[in-house]
Amino acid sequence: MRKSWLLSYLLLGITWGLSFLFIKQGLEFLTPIGVAFGRCSLGAITLIIIAKLRRVEIPKDPKIWGHLLVVAMLLNVVPGILFAIAETKVTSILAGIINAVTPLMTVLAILTIDRSQKPKQTQLIGLAFGFIGVATVMGIWRGFGDNPIAYVLCLLLAVTCYGFAFPYSRRFVMPYKLEPTPMATVQLICASTVLLPGYLLDGIAKDEFRPIPLLSMLCLGVFGSGFAYIWNFKIIKEAGGLIASSVTFVTPVVAVVAGIIFLGEKITWYEPVGALIVLFGAAVAQERIKLFSRP
Repeated sequence: MRKSWLLSYLLLGITWGLSFLFIKQGLEFLTPIGVAFGRCSLGAITLIIIAKLRRVEIPKDPKIWGHLLVVAMLLNVVPGILFAIAETKVTSILAGIINAVTPLMTVLAILTIDRSQKPKQTQLIGLAFGFIGVATVMGIWRGFGDNPIAYVLCLLLAVTCYGFAFPYSRRFVMPYKLEPTPMATVQLICASTVLLPGYLLDGIAKDEFRPIPLLSMLCLGVFGSGFAYIWNFKIIKEAGGLIASSVTFVTPVVAVVAGIIFLGEKITWYEPVGALIVLFGAAVAQERIKLFSRP
């Protein structure tokens, strides 16, 4: 069973890690809402084609569409706009690192949704480390360094949405036992429909369509939102929401490397240190690292 989702896990981590680079490039000619719509619509088209080729039936149950609309808002619409807004002022490296907070937000979401589940000591300790890590990444002792606080908050709100999306999917979507392709297709159709009016009103920033930004948006949509959500649903279905959210252990590494190599972005000493603290906190919260031995 493990081998069946491991490849999807690695592909998802690499693809989503590069997405922060793609967003930065897309903002050269699109507005934040234009970037969000572009990735969702291209992803939707990709999945519709795949569904047709595989002769996969798209679900027609309004309840399924309703739940997937909620997932689309939490995974695509709101975070897609917020990440793009943030990257107009912060580096793709910082965006990728903050994205690593997702597992901690997932723990918070699970505890919020399921009130009967009491928080474990390891979860509380992990969350504490996570918040310390975020403060370190932002260089809080320097007044948040060169990062405008409003745009950092956009990143944190975006990953909060991600955190709630994983347990919501597990609880309300997975019971329908649908295949990943139709679920992801409906999700992106919903997201594209919600974002379309905003794109028509204010989606294009510049009438300059250079090859690299266009190719970046194509990759962001086809892979970052098309194939990626098939992989994501596959992981949730076969390994669970916490495992799916932990793909963010891979994305900051990819984001940092891509930002330095392709965008020439600079990284401070405290950003990778803070990222390691965040990842350590996430690992503790998910009990991947045992701090206490059982008697």
